[in-house]
Amino acid sequence: MRQAHFQISSPDPGPQPRAGILLPVPLAGAYDYKLPRGAIAARGTLVEAQLGSRQMLGVVWGAAEGTVGDNRLKTAEPLADAPVLPKGLCDFIDWVADYTLNPPGAILAMALRSRGAFEPEARRIAYVVSGVVPPKLSAARRQALDVASDGLARSVPGLAEDANVSSAVVRGLIQSGALMPTELPEFTPFRAPEANFAAPILNDDQAQAAAALRGAVAANKFSAHLLDGVTGSGKTEVYFEAVAAALATGKQALILLPEIALTVQFLERFAARFGTRPAEWHSDLSQKERRRVYRAVMNGEAKVVVGARSALFLPFASLGLIAVDEEHEQAFKQQDGAIYHARDMAVVRARIEQCPVVLASATPSLESFVNATNGRYAHLKLTSRHGVAAMPSVKLIDLRQERDAIDAEQRAQWLSPPLRDALTQTLVAGEQAMLFLNRRGYAPLTLCEACGHKLTCPHCSAWLVEHRYRRRLACHQCSFEIPAPTACPACNAGGTLIACGPGVERVAEEFAQFFPGARYAIASSDTLHGPAETQGAIRAMAKREIDVLIGTQIVAKGHHFPQLTLVGVVDADLGGSDGDVRARERTFQLLHQVSGRAGRAEKPGLVLLQTRNPEDAVMQALARGDRDGFYEQERQYREASAAPPFGRLAAIIVSGPDGDAVRHVARELGKAAPAARDVKVWGPTPAFYALLRGQTRERLLVQAARGIDIQAYLKAWLKLVKAPSAVRVTVDVDPVSFF
Repeated sequence: MRQAHFQISSPDPGPQPRAGILLPVPLAGAYDYKLPRGAIAARGTLVEAQLGSRQMLGVVWGAAEGTVGDNRLKTAEPLADAPVLPKGLCDFIDWVADYTLNPPGAILAMALRSRGAFEPEARRIAYVVSGVVPPKLSAARRQALDVASDGLARSVPGLAEDANVSSAVVRGLIQSGALMPTELPEFTPFRAPEANFAAPILNDDQAQAAAALRGAVAANKFSAHLLDGVTGSGKTEVYFEAVAAALATGKQALILLPEIALTVQFLERFAARFGTRPAEWHSDLSQKERRRVYRAVMNGEAKVVVGARSALFLPFASLGLIAVDEEHEQAFKQQDGAIYHARDMAVVRARIEQCPVVLASATPSLESFVNATNGRYAHLKLTSRHGVAAMPSVKLIDLRQERDAIDAEQRAQWLSPPLRDALTQTLVAGEQAMLFLNRRGYAPLTLCEACGHKLTCPHCSAWLVEHRYRRRLACHQCSFEIPAPTACPACNAGGTLIACGPGVERVAEEFAQFFPGARYAIASSDTLHGPAETQGAIRAMAKREIDVLIGTQIVAKGHHFPQLTLVGVVDADLGGSDGDVRARERTFQLLHQVSGRAGRAEKPGLVLLQTRNPEDAVMQALARGDRDGFYEQERQYREASAAPPFGRLAAIIVSGPDGDAVRHVARELGKAAPAARDVKVWGPTPAFYALLRGQTRERLLVQAARGIDIQAYLKAWLKLVKAPSAVRVTVDVDPVSFF
């Protein structure tokens, strides 16, 4: 790592100073550049640098390392006003690059997502009352002047809207001199959240946990806390108290959420607690809004940021707290580009920034749970739901017994009689229900009864999923689509294609047949396009405009519906046999979180899990409400097999358009794997999706003891094999999936 404390200055006249400039491209490290004479360039200084024929934004990263003559070096120009990335962010970028084996420039690219934030701020024109009275003062003009007399500067459309007049009326007042122009900043400043705007009344468990977090913020040093509370226990209110403590000391706070587009209720809860909404950071922001947020974070104006995993790379001026909500969620793992886990890197950034980090979940990752029970993290427990709400009753429906008790026609149905009876009782009582199936579309497989042909994606080793409402078959890996065919593409037989298995659309179709008068909505990423539609469905459910919500895991994450008393899981076994070390843990977490949507207010909740394997440990733990017993069993299994968190894993994925070349490189890597004590190498073997987006894929897996420097092992290994440019070799340290 380059020197953290670094500054270049050179009096004028004299030789031009040099510096190592890191560019936001996947190169091995910083490149040497000259700086203008007299330039003062601390580590983190933003510069304009030329790479080949391109002008790029770069960052002074350290001292120049080469001995190339001045005539061969290009000059990098510091940006106007000399913006500087904070030291903590620069150190964090180096750490992430070293740990994940990504080029530091690839990590820097995530921290420079808004180039426009470093450009001079534009000004906008608004208008205020001048004191001149126009000769012709119509009722509309008088109305506009009355509104403008409050002294606030407004744009033409803004004043027209506030005064309920046309824009022509406002322009007439401008022409007459009654309104005069004034310049305003490009962006409206963020309103600062108020720490004591609406402090909640906490129960004893909450108060104790909140006190511990407030103390951690006041200590102004690194500490890690697992906020471990049952669903509905008020974890958010607890870490909001830590946010309030950070605000009171003038510090900034970052709250990471697994899917920002689904969090309308969270943002409204934040506004109710602190008097204003936080700054948001996620992929759905416009470039203009990204520029606004990035700049406000960098100058300290944005006091609280709620964001997706990429918010971890924002240039906070004074970070005093990081909170990771639903810390167990796999969505925190970035699988494309630079691969990293935002939860783990949040702990690292908190340590670099010397501030506390809070990991919150009702179903923590086993890694965090072990860290807490071993004392590495402070373990803050909330054991009961807030207020009068109680945990729901969980019951198993054995589909094997149900199948034996019904006729052949009923066996083709996906909603069992006990689940239908419970739905009837819920709807008669005027309450709400949720049906959960973690499978999008209408059916996951379409096959021909005549020849057995299965419709698959030409670019991926995946079945095409039927979406009957759109009359399309789609690949959920690469988005390839075709119109639903009327004949088999293999044997040309007509009327022989059948849908196999259920998706949420098929469950909704069956529900509508049994309950034709009920109001229902389908919630999946196929039916809800973007945050606005997703938030609209959540609001409709909260306002009781929907009786039953039928959805995928999009409905499982933190939503609070007071009248929702029944949750039915259509296929609780789905996902329980993925063949990787975390399959059971993920299944338990997902079903526990879905179950937690029921009975979150005064009325008791009921959860029905349809399963063909009720004896399974996951099902039994859910039925007993014995989360810790399941975790202990899982802990023993992982420890015996030296799996994370008791051992280390790293995956190497070899991919490319030429299957033979990919397999050759994978075999060469397998043969070149260095022998090392407490290190095992598995593979190469075809990946679960051996063909993905037209790329053939092979995988190798490294398993090592906890104390092994797996990064050093991987670096030494990868140097032994040179892959051709058409073959890509990707490293995934601490993989969470094996597709």
